[in-house]
Amino acid sequence: MKNFLKISILLVICLVSVNLLANKPPKTQPNYGVVFPQNKINTLEISLTKTQWDSIRADMKTKFGNDFGEGGFPNRGKMPPMPPPNFEDGPPMMSFGKGEPNYVQTSVKFKGKTYPKVAFRLKGNSSLMMTWGKGVYKLPFRLDFGQFETNKKKQKLYGFQELAFSPAMSDKSLIREKVTADIFREAGIPSAQTAFYKIYIDFGEGKKYCGVYTLTEVIDDTMIETQFGENAGNIYKPESNFTKFKKEQFEKKNNKKKADWADIEAFIKALNSSERTTNAALWRADLEKTFNMEHFLKYLAVNNTIVNWDSYGGMAHNFYLYNSPTQKLTWIPWDHDQALGLKMEFPAFGMRPPNGLQSKDSKMPEGFKPSERFGSPPMGGPMGRSVSLSLKDVGKSWPLLRYIADDKVYFAKYKNYVKEFTENVFTPEKMSALFDKNYQLIALAVAKEQKPFTHLNKPEDFDNELNMLKSHVVKRNAEVKDFLK
Repeated sequence: MKNFLKISILLVICLVSVNLLANKPPKTQPNYGVVFPQNKINTLEISLTKTQWDSIRADMKTKFGNDFGEGGFPNRGKMPPMPPPNFEDGPPMMSFGKGEPNYVQTSVKFKGKTYPKVAFRLKGNSSLMMTWGKGVYKLPFRLDFGQFETNKKKQKLYGFQELAFSPAMSDKSLIREKVTADIFREAGIPSAQTAFYKIYIDFGEGKKYCGVYTLTEVIDDTMIETQFGENAGNIYKPESNFTKFKKEQFEKKNNKKKADWADIEAFIKALNSSERTTNAALWRADLEKTFNMEHFLKYLAVNNTIVNWDSYGGMAHNFYLYNSPTQKLTWIPWDHDQALGLKMEFPAFGMRPPNGLQSKDSKMPEGFKPSERFGSPPMGGPMGRSVSLSLKDVGKSWPLLRYIADDKVYFAKYKNYVKEFTENVFTPEKMSALFDKNYQLIALAVAKEQKPFTHLNKPEDFDNELNMLKSHVVKRNAEVKDFLK
């Protein structure tokens, strides 16, 4: 009888536990259909007080050296001081200011609901400086719905805590950021979700229409878990050429309390191992123990085919690395507003190179090709210049690309991925349909943009750029055929 009572009690406890678990509120899943709609434009309103806007201006002046509308873009005013270049790790990074802009607490209205405690800050590098200096109110920014919350359960917007908004500063089509992310995912490369938004901002003197923005999902907020199925591994946002390991070049976006960069250190050590020239098969095997090379080759084929200069090979940023427990360090592309053949005309902005790079006679490090130089001011050089399909022009300062070009096995796989991508995804027919869909989605909203709340010099620029994009795809397909011969 005693045993029977014990078993009965245990059964009751188990049943109660199961019932409690079954009725436990489920974790809020990000609602992509609401926040990232693909067939319509959402509207979002942000309210800043005049005091908050003044504090943003003061913070920018302290960190970046100039007030709103008083920079050198394109008025050739003063530029923030830039340190002398250090070529030890490859070409210099274009980096402005003394840190990221501060967050201010603001209110956000979305779908009829007001969120009173939302963190707002400006974001970006050269795009922020150009917009700020020209006095254009269509500024790049980020929102964090949980930063100013004191409760353990952070406030979110339909399951999203952080969101990034880009104004297509140099993209007359306003669709490059959006469609490039779609193209990557169509080709099998995980990439952040994107959607179009009409943004209204009150800078303390009434609500103003700031035009069409592209909302981009934040990688370490929801993208990793959604597309990889988990997010336990380290997430990095590097600014490195991978010539050597420097901890400060690998910002950790999670697991910050664990001072452990062993995965990155192992990757860079394997990449630069002398085995590459003595035993290529062993070098590849060791490298693939730490890095998802097959995935990177596919990414590289897509990135080089579409033409995207503001990425690894032109600049040492705009990507994430996620150390997936099953897929090793995996490359995630980021920030696509310079993709699909767009070229930045830096002389128009009056930008000047860092100290020591203002002459063609400047001494360059070994492996830094003449074509990668910064010319006489205004700035020329790698800015606006993409990596070629053949990879022949890549210098030693970009080891991950240079070694792929030199390795027969990897280069053959890369060429095959270029072929597959061009034949199956990047066709003139498919791209024209994608471009037309997104152009038509935002055309009416773009037509309502007015200075100083737009980056368009004239309305017809938006229409003309659509044809430029289509022509770029046709031209690129022809160049791929020549490359594959």
